Amino acid sequence: MTATPGASPTIVLVGHGMVGQRFLEALAERGLTATHRVVVLCEEPRPAYDRVQLTSYFSGRTPEDLSMTDPAFIEEHGIELHVGDPAESIDRAARRVTARSGLVVGYDVLVLATGSYPFVPPVPNKDAEGCFVYRTIEDLLAIEEYAKRSTTGAVVGGGLLGLEAAGALKGLGLTSHIVEFAPRLMPVQVDEGGGAALLRTIEEMGLSVHTGVGTQEIVVGEDGAVTGMKLSDGSELATDLVVFSAGVRPRDQLARDCGLTVGERGGIAVDERCRTVADPHVFAIGECALAADGRVYGLVAPGYEQAETAAAAIAADEEKSFTGADLSTKLKLLGVDVASFGDAHGATEDCLDVVYSDSRSGLYKKLVIGRDGTLLGGILVGDAEAYGTLRALTGSVPPVAPEALVLPAGAGAPAQLGPSALPDDAVICSCHNVTKGAIRGAVTEHRCTTVPEVKKCTKAGTGCGSCVKVLGQLVNAELEASGVEVDKGLCGCFAQTREELYEIVLALRITSYQELLDRHGREGARGGDGCEVCKPTVGSIIASLAPAIGASTYVLDGEQAALQDTNDHFLANLQKNGSYSVVPRIPGGEIAPEKLIVIGEIARDFGLYTKITGGQRIDMFGARVEQLPLIWARLVDAGFESGHAYGKSLRTVKSCVGQTWCRYGVQDSVRMAIDLELRYRGLRSPHKLKSAVSGCQRECAEAQSKDFGVIATANGWNLYVGGNGGATPRHADLLAQDLSDAELIRLIDRFLMFYIRTADRLERTSVWLDRIPGGLDHVRDVVVHDSLGICDELEALMAAHVAHYRDEWAETVNDPEKLARFVSFVNAPDTPDPVVAFVPERDQMKPDLPLLSIGLRPADEILEGSATR
Repeated sequence: MTATPGASPTIVLVGHGMVGQRFLEALAERGLTATHRVVVLCEEPRPAYDRVQLTSYFSGRTPEDLSMTDPAFIEEHGIELHVGDPAESIDRAARRVTARSGLVVGYDVLVLATGSYPFVPPVPNKDAEGCFVYRTIEDLLAIEEYAKRSTTGAVVGGGLLGLEAAGALKGLGLTSHIVEFAPRLMPVQVDEGGGAALLRTIEEMGLSVHTGVGTQEIVVGEDGAVTGMKLSDGSELATDLVVFSAGVRPRDQLARDCGLTVGERGGIAVDERCRTVADPHVFAIGECALAADGRVYGLVAPGYEQAETAAAAIAADEEKSFTGADLSTKLKLLGVDVASFGDAHGATEDCLDVVYSDSRSGLYKKLVIGRDGTLLGGILVGDAEAYGTLRALTGSVPPVAPEALVLPAGAGAPAQLGPSALPDDAVICSCHNVTKGAIRGAVTEHRCTTVPEVKKCTKAGTGCGSCVKVLGQLVNAELEASGVEVDKGLCGCFAQTREELYEIVLALRITSYQELLDRHGREGARGGDGCEVCKPTVGSIIASLAPAIGASTYVLDGEQAALQDTNDHFLANLQKNGSYSVVPRIPGGEIAPEKLIVIGEIARDFGLYTKITGGQRIDMFGARVEQLPLIWARLVDAGFESGHAYGKSLRTVKSCVGQTWCRYGVQDSVRMAIDLELRYRGLRSPHKLKSAVSGCQRECAEAQSKDFGVIATANGWNLYVGGNGGATPRHADLLAQDLSDAELIRLIDRFLMFYIRTADRLERTSVWLDRIPGGLDHVRDVVVHDSLGICDELEALMAAHVAHYRDEWAETVNDPEKLARFVSFVNAPDTPDPVVAFVPERDQMKPDLPLLSIGLRPADEILEGSATR
């Protein structure tokens, strides 16, 4: 069939990715959707989504969460969106496009935003079962399904997407390998030093990296499925899943077929207005376009700028051109910050390097400086906190010495340069080309007082998100400069910070959230129900201080139950399929054979999936809510207790085997790990806590990646604090050394209670230690030297916690009233409700499937049952 254009001129957009959606928004902003018919032909089965955040699908985000397309926007602007119906041919002479469905659309303006396709090296068996690319949501769904029957995965390519793909495979439970032909990871973004720091950190996460080798052949078995890879150095790699992430190529076949000019290495040739050089009625934007400077840009920010340029050219209302783009990037790959900006590799003649490298902590920072002091570019690995400021300063002479910009706090550097020192023409948001001056104007001229308001006004922070922190700092600084008091309260219900609320609860012995809200909440919040921010925060504070203020130590007693999130509410971790995991405590990883047998029997009887974790625990997955107490009862009878895997509390104290078995051990690390875990079990805190004890300096328990870690020495114990092996890796800092058992425990008591007292909500010790004024030196003064005179109080609070600890699982299974909450729904079959009866029925359409439906008993039985209540 043919779609006949009406009186309005028609714009046809081929491709609906991130750049295509931005083009539609640019059309709407210029009023073109009101004067033109806009038709979109989209190949994928879903509208535009955030491809930059694609890997977050494996962290729990759904395809709907990733969507960038508001149906209301499409409807409001009358856009005709055809998903799953790609363009198959273009007739430039007749100016019409034919889609796969047979739809034919005439156009006045055609915009090609077809993006790119993954490059798959021409190796034998590249299309075998078990080989995938990593480009779309459908690719991820296919990888996720295939991984269920795989054990090992290999990623061909160590660039941006390659590292993300390797992390995804590891997250799916596969042993993961990365094969990169270049001599280092991310060769385009980082130099040799940055690649070495990145390699060390990634290998410490348990991924195997093979650099300087290529893939020669995919090995397949008799069934045609992948069994391994042959590499160019003669070695073989056993794997049953392969992901190709070896770069992308411009998707320009449509353009080639209709005679548009393409570059020698691909890409639809366009001029500075993004109009194709062969046809003034056709534009190309994004990764399919070969820009006027001879480059194909594979980043979203240049694509957005091209979308703006094309829309401006079509509107003919402004002189906007695209002559090149900033290739700066900031990413978090496998939890590691990696950033590069400007002349990152020092190609400028006669330039100088300023380098800070700490291989132990996985940190590498390099600035490229001109002879006149101009900042030309740089590379950041492991800590990209200063990226926004440094990128904005590129091309100017920074107001402080270069070494001050790379040295970490506490390493002899002067005060770090903040975003307030940037000039107004500094670009803060490279995705949407928003300057500091525009952000200031949003606050001063447009009266924006919050980051969300500034985002809406300027679009800053709505792209990749790397500038959001700097954006917040600028907004607050501008408000303060204007004499506006910046609200630093916890939320809309409380004007106080978490630390201030902690002090109020402790000083006034407040045991109820409602009492705290009514007495100290904001005027309009008093008497209300609170919000999702303050309720769990106050619940955690009350739980932390429960023994000292006289509150119940059971988190599901009375009002406390209503303050908990889903995991705490059921004392178990909710999984993606709606079931729960059960994680019993195994102090120090030490377990008797009898207890192992009990866990095995429970897993077998309830059909649970079991997994030994990196924290020396055995997790059991797949339990329904109503099964939890039954499982707990058997575990409690066998001597187990809750491992608090669900709570913002102590998770584990990992240990090596220590001097009892290891020929290198100098102290009994297992005994110490058990003592510490039993002491701090159940301690509620602003965020989860992890610990480890190593029996010697070989550090087999990885204590320096924990919130508090202990390493044995010949003279006692060294205590490290503030480590984090999670989303933001950070090595712990040495707080004190050669401690006796008593000294070690006393300092940990003080450290933990000081952290709980002063940290912000959901703030790990690593972030807290970097944020708190004075950093490690201040914490050492307080905890070790008692500079504030509060150590007696901190020790007393911990002693109260230890004395009043009760296992939450045992508390639950021994109290019928507490058991009543553990049902999948109020009228579940096992719920002793005298009013509801359950009648088995059969589905008439599928007689072989027995179903359970709810049926009411006769009225006289219901009334009789009601009368007995």
